[in-house]
Amino acid sequence: MSSTPAPSHGPAPLRTVQVLGGGSAGSSAHVRSLASGLVARGVRVTVCAPEEVEHAYDFNGAGAAFLPVPRRSDPAAVALLRAACASADVVHAHGLHAATRTAMALRGREVPFVFTWHSRSLAEGARAQVLRLMERRVTRASAVVLGVCSELVDRARRRGARDARLTPVSVPAPRRFVPEKAHTEKSRAELGVVGRPLVVAVGSLESHRGYSFLLDAAATWRDLDPLPLLVIAGEGPERAALQRRIEAENLPVRLIGSRDDVPQLLAAADLAVLPSRWEARALLAQEALHAGVPLVATAVGGTPELVGDGAELVPYGDAWALGEAVAHLLIDPARRRDLAAAGRAQAATWPTEDDTVAQTLSLYDELTQ
Repeated sequence: MSSTPAPSHGPAPLRTVQVLGGGSAGSSAHVRSLASGLVARGVRVTVCAPEEVEHAYDFNGAGAAFLPVPRRSDPAAVALLRAACASADVVHAHGLHAATRTAMALRGREVPFVFTWHSRSLAEGARAQVLRLMERRVTRASAVVLGVCSELVDRARRRGARDARLTPVSVPAPRRFVPEKAHTEKSRAELGVVGRPLVVAVGSLESHRGYSFLLDAAATWRDLDPLPLLVIAGEGPERAALQRRIEAENLPVRLIGSRDDVPQLLAAADLAVLPSRWEARALLAQEALHAGVPLVATAVGGTPELVGDGAELVPYGDAWALGEAVAHLLIDPARRRDLAAAGRAQAATWPTEDDTVAQTLSLYDELTQ
């Protein structure tokens, strides 16, 4: 008796490969959320990223297959990506470096290629020229470029993108947190801020994050009573230089390293600050507004369109303006309450995770028809 394969019923599930470079917490968290939502809708998802990114974000736990691919553009890494994409219906890269490797891997193939541009580099000189070339090549190779803020959409169009669209991404649900009073009091006590205001900043300790000018601003708070404490959560190459300044100038600042309890830190804070030279849709800004924590941020990149009237905005590099904005909020609890309410109202206008997944799946359907 011969065996005959059973007939298939319905269309085959959509297969997508998500490529990450691992350089951004925001893009990694977004892909984790996106993978989970796509899998729940019947899509077969493979995530290609450095091994350490899987350890941090557990894409397997979201129902996706995971393939370790190093953050390099050598032939071996490109060959791994090419093999992973062999049976994909749509390939979606997140971040410029991941997209550059993916474009190389897809050369000569017809599979639709989507590039989500999460951030931009602030390099100068020869490196800036190389990055402009990468931007041009990737945007022109992409079927669609998704910019997470209007500035990146405009940049993609200037680089020659055939189709560039705005795609605000949601803050992933795992980072949201509803505090209990006892937990908040414990967090403040552990940080040494009982009876004094707590100001929180979060992000890698790199020059473009603006922490040097944030320390300048902290120096202007010396006359405040009680003296606020600025806590900076993050690690990076600027740590030693920042610590030397804090000690030499006796600044009311603590560097507390990388933390996995950012929602708890924000819940304990009186204010959050985002002093960056450039941001698209900063995760800290999203978390602060969702949590109703008053935010002072620099008016750069996509931040103004993200926060609307839900944060105080100051020019980048203006330490006096930043210091004054923080000081005025700390002595004005009514303004802090109003800003917290405005922040929550602004956050309510942002897309949910379900909205983001639905928008992405709609794009995939469009590209595979």
